[in-house]
Amino acid sequence: MRIKKFVTAIVLASVLFSTALLEAVHAGTPYEAYNYNYWEEAVASPAAFVPSRAVSGQDLGIGPFVEPNDMVIGHDGSIYVADTGNKRIVVINAQWEVERIIDSAPGIGEFGTISGIFVDADGDLYIADSGLSKLIVLSKTGEVRLVIDKPQSDIIAAGFKFTPTKVAVDEAKRMYVVANGVFEGIMQFDADGSFLGYIGTNEVKRDYYEIFWRLFSTKEQRSQMVLFIPTEFSNLDIDHKGFVYATNIDLNSLTPIKRLNPSGEDVLKRYGYFEVRGDIRYRTSVGPSIFVDIKYLGDGLYSALDSNQGKVFTYDAEGNLLFIYGMLANQAGTFKTPVAIEYDGENQLVLDRAKGNINVFKPTKFGKLVLQASRLHYNGYSEEAVPIWQQVLDLNSNYDIAYIGIGRSLVLAKQNEEAIFYFKQGMERDQYSVAYKRYRREEMKEQFSTIMTTIVILVIVTAGLMIWRKLRRNRRKAAVSHSVGRDQAL
Repeated sequence: MRIKKFVTAIVLASVLFSTALLEAVHAGTPYEAYNYNYWEEAVASPAAFVPSRAVSGQDLGIGPFVEPNDMVIGHDGSIYVADTGNKRIVVINAQWEVERIIDSAPGIGEFGTISGIFVDADGDLYIADSGLSKLIVLSKTGEVRLVIDKPQSDIIAAGFKFTPTKVAVDEAKRMYVVANGVFEGIMQFDADGSFLGYIGTNEVKRDYYEIFWRLFSTKEQRSQMVLFIPTEFSNLDIDHKGFVYATNIDLNSLTPIKRLNPSGEDVLKRYGYFEVRGDIRYRTSVGPSIFVDIKYLGDGLYSALDSNQGKVFTYDAEGNLLFIYGMLANQAGTFKTPVAIEYDGENQLVLDRAKGNINVFKPTKFGKLVLQASRLHYNGYSEEAVPIWQQVLDLNSNYDIAYIGIGRSLVLAKQNEEAIFYFKQGMERDQYSVAYKRYRREEMKEQFSTIMTTIVILVIVTAGLMIWRKLRRNRRKAAVSHSVGRDQAL
């Protein structure tokens, strides 16, 4: 009876402990924080970002935002919001005060439908106005510096209507534009507005069964079949090296996120356990992640905004999924129709079109440690990242990336035996094999003299035994011969 009570007490204590742990993990978040392990199983994780505040147009004293479409943070920390329904751009300073409102441009007049905006290092504002079919560039003082409305080129079809939706600009002021009805890729313009061409065409996944049947179909039947047309890009961002991070909304694509080099080739690293495509497991009724925005965070890190499930996925330079946060719901800290994500150096901001507000998320201790360690590793300071990864493991012992990070540092420090343990914990098979081979080689070198000495001794002893046995055999033969000779003499 006492044993039964003791076991019951242990079970109850375990349940209470688990409940308390989960409450601690999800404290301050209206959603469950999780990540995926090697087996593609969703496992609980401490929240990396938690809701801090939500700011609406009413809070700023300028009336409600109406269907805002985009948001960008300038180099001075100012937040630019494309308040599309009100045909204006609201500029908010770092103290969350309205700095100015831009609702028209000299010589152009009132804006149409502002779909995308971008601010470069000089403070120039780039406006993708799909309603006016123009890309408008305003200087910091509000003067019109450039207008692109009818790009000219031999590769642009006659009668093409330019409808820009998103824009990003590199340090050389080359403009990269996502436009409606353009399947050839992202449009690229020079600083003076000259059209340079397309980059990064999305590959088409062909259905060979349908290709076969097209050969035997009539003209009317072929017209009803699915056309193999590349999908359009949905959004883009650009890093300091001029590489373009772009998203598309093809539900069947294994590469909804791309990193395009100046030649338009996708060079995004995908060395993680699974594809860089958002949620690995999801309800069939909901569907896979649909990315509508992406933000480069520096040091190889980037966050992608999934509008289908209302989540933010953050990856490192090697394609490892660092953390996930957010969900679709009505309570504070959740989204209805998220459309844009920004990063101000620490906090992450998500613009919600349906709610008409900006959600501010601040990093937790866990989130700060993961980002700090990832940045150190990216910049070659793997040894300095080890104690930070250890702190991450103190908060989440199931965080595989921390084990791998420590293992890599140990390999660089030639501590291969210790690295083997961490790679095994992190289920990093390739790195485990490398560490094991190096450890085996080191052991062979260290034990080489002992092994060779042992081999020499064994050879000498074996040779000695063979000589001794031969001599003994010869003596026996000699003794036998002598005995036989004596017997014959007698």
